[in-house]
Amino acid sequence: MGIRINEVIPNLTVETDQGSLNLHDWVGGNWSILFSHPKDFTPVCTTEFGAVAQLADEWDKRNVNVMGVSVDGVEEHIKWKADIEKAGGATPNFPIVADQGLALSKAFDMLPAEAILPDGRTPNDTATVRSVFIIGPDNQLKLSMTYPMNVGRNFAEVLRAVDALQTANGQGVATPANWVPGGDVIVPMTVSDEDARAKYGEVDMVLPYLRKVKL
Repeated sequence: MGIRINEVIPNLTVETDQGSLNLHDWVGGNWSILFSHPKDFTPVCTTEFGAVAQLADEWDKRNVNVMGVSVDGVEEHIKWKADIEKAGGATPNFPIVADQGLALSKAFDMLPAEAILPDGRTPNDTATVRSVFIIGPDNQLKLSMTYPMNVGRNFAEVLRAVDALQTANGQGVATPANWVPGGDVIVPMTVSDEDARAKYGEVDMVLPYLRKVKL
């Protein structure tokens, strides 16, 4: 059974290239992103880690913790980071979990309970370890997405999703399709028209149940 939205993530202690970390302590009351990869020294994953490194200032602006996950070991992670920096042009300062025992991958339902790492394995053996988990300050899962190995993730969209989650949760609103910061937001159906006008001013009544406002 996978972790559902608004469930608390497992409070595992994991080994990383930056030492042992407890997941709840790592979240530490901040928004956090855990993104996983099936193997070090693979082409698509290297570009993705580089993309995350390039966004370091954006994560910092939003007080977002970032941590990678791969089912290789600490020594491989340290060596791989040199390739990531060379390919991406940015230093990957975030930790990478060495999930050789698959404890994290199984706890987050990226692999079945009986999964093992066979001798001479390839990325296909852990292909489903290709997920992004956005975790709230309350240690609850707020969003997840999983990609195949041959499609690189769009981390600009992950950043946009963080903005949407922080806005929706912080302001008590919802965000429409393709929302970007500064765009109109949606008034929850639990809020009356009168209360919406009192709180936000002008309300765009697109439909009786679809009301847009500016923050």
